[in-house]
Amino acid sequence: MMIINILILSVAVFLVAQLLPGIRVKNFFTAIIVAIVYSLINFFTGWLLVLLTLPFMIITFGLFKLVINTFMLWLTDKIMDDFEINDILTTFIAASLITVVDSLVKWML
Repeated sequence: MMIINILILSVAVFLVAQLLPGIRVKNFFTAIIVAIVYSLINFFTGWLLVLLTLPFMIITFGLFKLVINTFMLWLTDKIMDDFEINDILTTFIAASLITVVDSLVKWML
């Protein structure tokens, strides 16, 4: 199941990179590596970030999770050489789109 989740996230990253001009992904293999790195960052720090920002999560009815996803995507950008996002606004839009595409594909399965 974890491999399927990584592949779905990889497709989401690759599609968003094709749609947004401010994102560069070398190839689909790079998108797979980006999905793995992003998933590891989410696994090790995502829960802590959600816990630390719980009041904001409650006040915004969970929309603050987009800020957390943006931060994790930015961190992934800084770690990876073959994955580049131009600015923070593009990172926010990409994180939002990746979250939506990932959720839709998982919902359809």
